Amino acid sequence: MHSEEFSFLSLLLITALAAFVPLLASRFKKFRVPIVVGEILAGMIVGKSGFNLIEPSPALEFLTIFGFTYLMFISGLEVDFGVLVSTTGKKSNGRVLENPLLLGLAVFGVTILVAFAAAEGLMVAGFIEEPFIIALILSTTSLGIVVPVLKERGLMPTRYGQALLMSALVADFGTLVLITIDVTIISRGLTFEVLLVLLLLVAFAVAVQVGKWVAAIPGLPRLIDELSHATAQIKVRGAVALMVAFIVLSEWLGSEVILGAFLAGAAISLLTGRAGSDLHHKMDTIGFGFFIPIFFIMVGVQFDLPALLSSPQGLLLVPVLLIVAYFIKFASALLFRFNFGWRKTFAAGGLLSARLSLIIAASAIALDLGIIDEAINADFILIAILTCTISPLIFNRILPPQTQRKRRGIILVGLGEMSALLARRMQRNGDPVTVVGHNAQRAQQLSRQQKLTLIVGDPRDPEVLRRAGAGHARALLAVSTYDEINLAATRLAVEEYGIPLLIAQTSDSAVAAQLTEMGARVVHPQLATVHALEGALHFPAAFDMLTNHADGVDVREVELTAPNVAGRRLRDIRLPGDALVLGLRRNGEVLVPHGNTELQHGDLLMLVAHEDALHLAVAHLTSPETELA
Repeated sequence: MHSEEFSFLSLLLITALAAFVPLLASRFKKFRVPIVVGEILAGMIVGKSGFNLIEPSPALEFLTIFGFTYLMFISGLEVDFGVLVSTTGKKSNGRVLENPLLLGLAVFGVTILVAFAAAEGLMVAGFIEEPFIIALILSTTSLGIVVPVLKERGLMPTRYGQALLMSALVADFGTLVLITIDVTIISRGLTFEVLLVLLLLVAFAVAVQVGKWVAAIPGLPRLIDELSHATAQIKVRGAVALMVAFIVLSEWLGSEVILGAFLAGAAISLLTGRAGSDLHHKMDTIGFGFFIPIFFIMVGVQFDLPALLSSPQGLLLVPVLLIVAYFIKFASALLFRFNFGWRKTFAAGGLLSARLSLIIAASAIALDLGIIDEAINADFILIAILTCTISPLIFNRILPPQTQRKRRGIILVGLGEMSALLARRMQRNGDPVTVVGHNAQRAQQLSRQQKLTLIVGDPRDPEVLRRAGAGHARALLAVSTYDEINLAATRLAVEEYGIPLLIAQTSDSAVAAQLTEMGARVVHPQLATVHALEGALHFPAAFDMLTNHADGVDVREVELTAPNVAGRRLRDIRLPGDALVLGLRRNGEVLVPHGNTELQHGDLLMLVAHEDALHLAVAHLTSPETELA
């Protein structure tokens, strides 16, 4: 490429802004300005509405399109299929529409109805002439705004985050399909071309099935894992290749490429799983480190504010459209109240009101067809800029981020002998323990036997768990003799309070599957006894070390998050004191570590050491400021 074809100065300015905006946004914590909003505003300053410093070029246009496409790919990668298919078995506490996908579909249905009613009102008032496509344009939601805000707030893995994600996804692609149908009917009459999008869904199903077959080939998963480091990065290359393949297929079918990119990400999410995936972390790094910031900055660059200000008629319609746009989303978001509180319901309405790329594209299509004029097209562009800027601020104002504090304490669900024994052992280790159960008589017996913090009440009640300290507890152990209590308490712990460590016992395989789906570690009582007896027989020294804490030696598992440690060989890591690495778990596979083992971000390391050295080793492996010797 010759220098006259593409000015790297424009790319330099954009990448510099991408690096500067997060630093600047962090200085305004009081306003909680999302990074994507800062990127759009930065683009407006250096673009057509400001100093006009960005020189347009085909290469820069490609990076912008690819950035948006990659954002859709990341959105698909974030879909948690475990949350989507999970059900509670019964509607507890009067909640309905608990499945995020069903809630998203219901919200979209209400959105369409309210949008059509609003569009008819605008037509009667003389603001517009064609209500159908205007209603579809006003029904859009920017998935590109919702996903970064949820990731920035750490809400993506939660049931609330998945409900917002699916509501945005259904709105984005539902309106995309309906607009495609409407435009096809207006321009070429009723045809079957739009049905070709079904072939993308077939390709999605084929890709998932082929991926499962490949994963079942003996020895291949281990080979892929070996080629996933250093210069090979086979998983990243394969993920990018699959994304581009779906993009090409989308173009060939005449569909939107963002739909293909999303399905590619969803396929990888379904095949690899979400929790602790090193691949997902790498794909996030590529996207949010380069391509996605370029897209958001270029949205601001391309907005022409002077042209809009020169149209008085267009400016008169802006406040009307803005009010209507927010009314539509807040009205449809009322369905969130079935599963969440009023605060989260109104916050959802605020965030789902964000519009960006799809509303701009749909407005441009309507302009080309002569359905709207230049003034209304400019209005929709401004609505996109305003809503994508204001909506995240509304969301953060209604639902402010919780101050993160170190979780401490353990909740035991159940009042049996096992709970009493566990409580005594954990208290000796200095862990604050709270025991929860509904049998008041049994609670009195336990309180006479030993000093325990007891909460009498139904563990399936969110208020009871709150009084037990679920808001700051680091672990919940569900050891009740009733499976339904263990299941319901575990679900509350993960969905309502975000307790990171969940352990539950059950002898029912169906219940065990539901608990595992929620991320809980499941203990089968009879099988656990067999394992303990076998361990005492074959590994007596290790058994004594795990069961006898009198000598001060302890074993602990820690997730590697220190950036200066990840990527280095084990022999190059000097842990404090007498701490040793006994084992390593990576992506669900147990590895035997040796000196040349290269540690990766998200590895689960099993450490053994005296208590003081163990605390120092854990800090060494988790602190972002760890310095290597």
